[in-house]
Amino acid sequence: MPKSTRIISLNLGSQTLSLAEFQPQPQGGLILVNYRLREVLMEPAAEGMRHAQISSTLREMMAELQIRHESVNYAVPAQSVFARFVKLPAVEEEKIERIIAFEAQQNVPFPIDEVVWDYQLIGGGGEEQVQVVLVAIKADLLDETNSVVEDTGLRTATVDVATMALYNAFRYNYGELTGCSLLVDIGARTTNLLFVEPQKIFSRSIPIGGSSVTAAISKEFGEPFAAADFRKKRDGFVSLGGAYAEPSDPEVARVSKLMRSTMTRLHAEVMRSISHYRAQQQGSAPERLFLCGGTASTPYMREFFREKLQLPVEYFNPLRNVAVAPSAPVEELAHSAHLLGEIVGLALRSVGDCPMSLNLRPAVVARRHELEKRRPFFAMAAAAVVLALLGWGFYYTRAAQVTRAATEKIRNINAPMRAAELKIDKLRQQATASDTVSAPLVAAINDRFFWTQILADLNARLPKENIWITELVPTSGGKTVGFDQKPGAENTPPSPPPPRPMAKSPNAGPSIDGLLLRGLYLYNPPKQQEVVVDYFRNLVGSPFFNVDPNNQARAIKSTIPNNTEWAFPYELRLNLKNPVQLP
Repeated sequence: MPKSTRIISLNLGSQTLSLAEFQPQPQGGLILVNYRLREVLMEPAAEGMRHAQISSTLREMMAELQIRHESVNYAVPAQSVFARFVKLPAVEEEKIERIIAFEAQQNVPFPIDEVVWDYQLIGGGGEEQVQVVLVAIKADLLDETNSVVEDTGLRTATVDVATMALYNAFRYNYGELTGCSLLVDIGARTTNLLFVEPQKIFSRSIPIGGSSVTAAISKEFGEPFAAADFRKKRDGFVSLGGAYAEPSDPEVARVSKLMRSTMTRLHAEVMRSISHYRAQQQGSAPERLFLCGGTASTPYMREFFREKLQLPVEYFNPLRNVAVAPSAPVEELAHSAHLLGEIVGLALRSVGDCPMSLNLRPAVVARRHELEKRRPFFAMAAAAVVLALLGWGFYYTRAAQVTRAATEKIRNINAPMRAAELKIDKLRQQATASDTVSAPLVAAINDRFFWTQILADLNARLPKENIWITELVPTSGGKTVGFDQKPGAENTPPSPPPPRPMAKSPNAGPSIDGLLLRGLYLYNPPKQQEVVVDYFRNLVGSPFFNVDPNNQARAIKSTIPNNTEWAFPYELRLNLKNPVQLP
């Protein structure tokens, strides 16, 4: 059988593990290939060792069925899950999801961010009320359970609730029934009741089960839990009561009475649940009863419920519409078929639409499934990238061939030009040598007119009246050049500013980098010395001088006018833009 057609389902019961392999039929439906049932008997005080024992037992079952790294649909026990059946008013479809989210926050007894929850709509719609099944489980408990399952090598596909998987199996095998059917799943710790009608479902968990009988026997006989469980399986049956004779063995009679006492309490809870279903859920009275679960196979269990409820009672057969392969232990199925309801319901999730499609996936599984959905797009994107790279590779290979051919053609064309280029380079070198020789001569010729241009520029920017120039002194590095210093303050230039960088190469000799301009301005109220400032501002636009308009105090030295003289000296220190090399 191809590996891809295997459907693996696992029921994590309170005391029994069920692992089965199915195969989908070509025309639809299922084939049971093989299965295994194992008990995980734990005393309530040793609950902390449960996960380790489940892992060990599950590995053994997988080895027997030759299951390794497969996807699995598994169910968690009903007592681990909070379930609520809520009726919603008739509203538009787009509002239902928001109302359900609000109802989940109101009904789940834990912070909504600490649980994993899901819902299923049942019946209703249009102008009728809609029934919603809300289920939630603590996220940390679900993560622990999922870790136990996936540590064995299995990969989680669906996480269902045991009662909802049982409901799917019942609807698949008994879909033709009308009226109300009551499914009583008597497990180890709880008894799960399922009220099933064509457009209605209701479930309730009762904390009475096989372990309740075992605990009563352990207390009655003073035996350990494991010994009491063995005694229950060996001697246990539901006492018929009334006029029936008791067993000759007094210990067997005690066990049967304990079991009848426990089942009587269970019957009372069943009757209370029926009343609640009819009053609160507006359901119909059950017309028939189906038994399933490990404790349901106890002798005279069917007769007990038939006597108490006065209803037709039979064992639930989840393989009624499921084919069985020759590889499955057919003889054992006659005794254990009523234990396979959950794993059949889980397998049905992989072959088609089910009336109940809840999925309590842990966050890590949900993220993995989301990535798996995107994997085809990633593969397509990777293929597109590879094709693009191949296309670019082909393009560049072809371009390289064309480039080589064009290069060879151009090289042949350029061959005669290289000789001409060498000649041109030789002539260019000769021209450069000639420029080197002529450069000083050209500079000397240009320098002949330099001072004339400076004088013309100074004169052109001089105000028309009240000021004139009496003396021009060249400076180098702030010091006068070619000027005999005279004693007295009138010949002492103002403190020189820091030397400006030379425009010529740092290896050049001394040069004239500035001018010290002296002159007089007339007594001319109201402007007075402002005429010197006007001259300074005119020199800002000069092509020969670097004049900072924001720092005129460093460049101007003028005398404050008085009423006794008619003219007053001033000085301007100007820096040349292009220093003149000294001979």
